[in-house]
Amino acid sequence: MKGTKQTRREAKQLFKTCQIEGQLDADRVRTAVRVLIEQKPRGYFGILQHLHRLVKLDEASRTARVESAVALGQAQQQEIRDSLNRLKGGQVAVEFAENPGLIGGMRVKLGDDVFDGSVKTRLANLSETF
Repeated sequence: MKGTKQTRREAKQLFKTCQIEGQLDADRVRTAVRVLIEQKPRGYFGILQHLHRLVKLDEASRTARVESAVALGQAQQQEIRDSLNRLKGGQVAVEFAENPGLIGGMRVKLGDDVFDGSVKTRLANLSETF
């Protein structure tokens, strides 16, 4: 996405003002967007585009998908939720799914990050070594 450094800097500042204790506040984002559209400062469309990108990235980083070879028990699921919440410093929406193709272990996708501790991946890495 094209944009000037000034536009990106202003969007980043606006994004920071929309946070409360490190958590994005949806009402603040709506208010900021409404004020930006009403005032229409120079480069406001670029600011809106970059702010939208930052909000989407923040939202994606607070969403996790956990795949395991077998169904996890409630205690295991809660432990994973607690670990992810500690890691991100706030609430993370967690979705659990079974994937027998993993053979064993689990794969966690948190935003753009993937933590893969599956047996399938370990075997594939081992076969590449030989």
